[in-house]
Amino acid sequence: MKKVLATLLLVSLFNWGFSQATGSISAKTAQMQAYNGFFPFWWDESNGKIFLLVNKPDSQFLYVNSLPAGIGSNDLGFDRGLIGNSRIVYFTKAGKKLLLVQPNQSYRATSNDKNEQRAVEESFAQSVLGSFDIVAQENHQYLIDITPFLLRDAQGVAAKIKAMKQGTYQFNESRSAIYLPNTKNFPLNTEMEATITFTGGDDAGRMVTSVTPSKEAITVRMHHSFVQLPDNQYKPRKYDIRSGYFGTSYYDFSSPFTEQIQQMLINRHRLIKLHPEQAISEPVKPIVYYVDNGTPEPIRSALIEGASWWNQAFEAAGFKNAFQVKVLPDSADPMDIRYNVINWVHRSTRGWSYGASITDPRTGEIIKGQVTLGSLRVRQDYLIYSALLSPFSTTQPVSPVLQATALQRLRQLAAHEVGHTLGLQHNYASSYNNRASVMDYPHPDVFVNNKNEIDFSTAYTNGIGEWDKRAITYGYAQFTPGTNEAVALDSILRKNSKDGILFIADLDARAAGGMHPYAHLWDNGKDAVDELNTLLKVRSVALKNFSQQAITVGTPMAKLEDVLVPLYNFHRYQLEAVCKLIGGINYSYSVRGDAWQQQPEILPNSVQQKALQAALQCLNADVLTLPKQIIQLIPPRPPMYYNVGELFEKRTAPAFDALAAAEALANFEFAFLFNTERANRLVENKAIAHTIGWEDVMDAIIQQTWKTPLANDLALQVQLQTQQQVISWLLNLYQDKNANYAVKSITYNGLMKIKKLAQQQMSANPALTAHYSYAIERIEHPEKIQMPQPVDLPPGAPIGCDWDETY
Repeated sequence: MKKVLATLLLVSLFNWGFSQATGSISAKTAQMQAYNGFFPFWWDESNGKIFLLVNKPDSQFLYVNSLPAGIGSNDLGFDRGLIGNSRIVYFTKAGKKLLLVQPNQSYRATSNDKNEQRAVEESFAQSVLGSFDIVAQENHQYLIDITPFLLRDAQGVAAKIKAMKQGTYQFNESRSAIYLPNTKNFPLNTEMEATITFTGGDDAGRMVTSVTPSKEAITVRMHHSFVQLPDNQYKPRKYDIRSGYFGTSYYDFSSPFTEQIQQMLINRHRLIKLHPEQAISEPVKPIVYYVDNGTPEPIRSALIEGASWWNQAFEAAGFKNAFQVKVLPDSADPMDIRYNVINWVHRSTRGWSYGASITDPRTGEIIKGQVTLGSLRVRQDYLIYSALLSPFSTTQPVSPVLQATALQRLRQLAAHEVGHTLGLQHNYASSYNNRASVMDYPHPDVFVNNKNEIDFSTAYTNGIGEWDKRAITYGYAQFTPGTNEAVALDSILRKNSKDGILFIADLDARAAGGMHPYAHLWDNGKDAVDELNTLLKVRSVALKNFSQQAITVGTPMAKLEDVLVPLYNFHRYQLEAVCKLIGGINYSYSVRGDAWQQQPEILPNSVQQKALQAALQCLNADVLTLPKQIIQLIPPRPPMYYNVGELFEKRTAPAFDALAAAEALANFEFAFLFNTERANRLVENKAIAHTIGWEDVMDAIIQQTWKTPLANDLALQVQLQTQQQVISWLLNLYQDKNANYAVKSITYNGLMKIKKLAQQQMSANPALTAHYSYAIERIEHPEKIQMPQPVDLPPGAPIGCDWDETY
C-alpha cells in the first residue's frame, strides 16, 4: 500500500511539475504581442523570442525557406528573393515535445487502402526538421518556442561559401536576431524572418570582400514560410516530355505492376473556366502578377507590358482576361502567399534573373510565382548597344534606339521569367523557328543594312511566340465536357511535331559537347553559319567605328575597355552554335506513336563542312587581332577603378593586353572544337555515315593555324600564339582518359605532323627559331614544360540571358 501511495505521489508531483512548466497558453502569452493568422504566434520582446501555437497537430502544411536579403553577389548565388525547396511537413507530439516531420513525397500509395499507404510510408525514410519543447498547452493545442528553428543557417550559406573557397564562416547566434518587420501573419500563411550573421572570414575571397562592408561578418536575412496547402479540388495534368513543362514526379506503389510506377505531373497554376461549356470563357479566378512597386519608370511599365504578353497565350488556350499584371499596391505585402510577384532586385554585379515558384509537391500545383529580375542587366544591355554604336557625340544627341532596345529586352525578360513561374522550361530551339518562344535566350538580332549602319529594328520580339501559345494550351486548356482529355492533349503535341514547332531544353543546349543543330543559347536564325557571318560583319563595322564616343564625356578613358569586352566577343555565342554542328546529330524528344518526331540523324556532311570552314575563319589573325588605334585608346586603370568592371585578363598589367584577349577568344573556340565527346562522336559518325571525322577536323585546324602564311607585327604574334594553343589542346585531348582509342591515335598523329612542320618552318624561317624549338620540345617532352596560366574570356553570361536555377 505504501508503494502504491508513493507511486501516486510521484505521478502527482510529475504532473504538477509539468503543468507548472507548461501552464496555460493564455497565461504564458499574456504580456506578449499577438499575431493572428494561419499559425497564431506571439512576439516576446523582452527575450527576443517567437512562440508559435500549433493548433493543427498532425495536419500537413507547406514549409518554404527563402532569402529576402542576400549577399549581393551573383557568383555566390545568394540573391535577394532566392526561394528554397517547397516541403510538406507536419507537427506531431512525441512525449513532452513536438517534432516537425517531413514525410517522403517521392514514394506513395495513392489508393484508398490505409494499410497499403502505411506499408509504403514505413518502407522509406522521413526527415525530422526540428524538435521543440512544449512550453504551454491547452487541450490539443501546443505553444512552442520556435526561435532556435529560425535562428540558424537554413540556406546553407556558410557551407557553400566554404565550398566555393571564398572563406570559412560560422553561424554566430549572438549577432543574429528575429527580424520583426518581415515577421507577419496572414489567413493562409505565416511568415517569420531572422537576421542571420556569419563570422570568420580570415580567408575571405574576392566574391565576399567585394560585397560586404567588413569581411569578418556577413549578415543576411532568412525567411520561413508556413503555408496552407490547397484543397483537393485541383485536377493534376500528366507530364509529357514534348510539352516543355517542369514537372513533379513520384513513385506510386499502388499502381498496377503492368503500368508505369513512376508518375509525372506538370507544374502549373490552377485555372478554371467560369463557363466550361464555352470555347472561350473568363476564368473563375484569374492569374494575377504584381510588379514590385519599388521599380522605377520607365522600367516598371516595360515589365508590366512584357509580362502581360502571356495573356495572348491564355487567349489562345480559350480564356478571356485570365492573365493580368498590376503594380503591387502599398496595402499589399509581397510575402502574402496570395500574391504572385515580380521583384526588381539590386546586386553589386549583373547576374541571373530567376523565375521561381512555390509548388504543392503532391500535385504540381503552383501556389505562388516569384520572379527576381536583376537591375544591372538592363545596364549591361545598354553597354552592349553603346559598344555597337559609339553613340556619345559631343554635337549630336544619343540615339533613342539604345534606350528603346534596352526596354524591349526588359519586356522579353519579364515574359521569359514569368513563363518559368507558369511552369515552362527553356526552349532553346525557338530561334530556329522564327523566335517562336520567349523561353529561349535571345541574342540581339542586329545586322548591317544597305547604308552600312548597324540596324536594331528587329533586335527583339514584341510578343509571345507560337510555341508559347501551344505550350500554354497544353498546360491550361480546359476542354468542353465530354472531351477525351488525354487524346486532346496528345493531338496538341503531335501537331507541334508535324508543324516543326520544336522543344529542346537545357542539357541538350548547354553542354560543350552539344550536338543538336538548332538548340543553342543566344543564337539567331535558321542557318547558324549565315548568322555568324552577319554578326562578324556587325562586329567589323562596330570595331571600325569604335572610338572614345563609346563612353560619355568625363568618363575615364580606361572605361573604354568595359565597352570593348562585349564588342570584341560579340560573335561568341553564334560561334558556339556553329561549332556544335560539327559532329552534330539532329533528334527530338521522341515518344512511340508520334510519327512526326525526329529520329536521331547525323547531320549531312555538307552542313558539317560548312560549319567547320566558318569556325576556322574565326581563328584568322584579322579576327583575333585588335586594331592598333583601339589599343592606343585604352590607358591603365586609374585609382578607384581598379578591378571594377568586366575586363580582359592581362599578363601585361597595368597595360592593356591584346594578346591575352586573342588567346582567350581562341581558347573559347578550341574548347568546342577539341571537346572529347565531339571528337569521339566524329569518329563514330564517319564510320556510320561517311561524314567528316576527327582526323578531318584536326587536319583542318592544323591547316588553318600552322600552314597559313604568316602576317607581321601584332598579327604575327597572335598567329604564333594560336599555334602554341593548338599544341596545348592536342596534348590535353591525347592525355584525356575519356578519349577513345581512335581519337588518341589520330591526335598523336596530329602532334607528329606539327612537329614535322615546326622542324621544316624553323629551317625556312630562322628568325622564329625560338617559337619552333619551343613547339617541338613541348610535343616531345610535355611533362617538362610549365605552361602559362590559361586566360579565359570575361564573363558573357548573362549577356541578355536568364537561367532559372531554382528549378
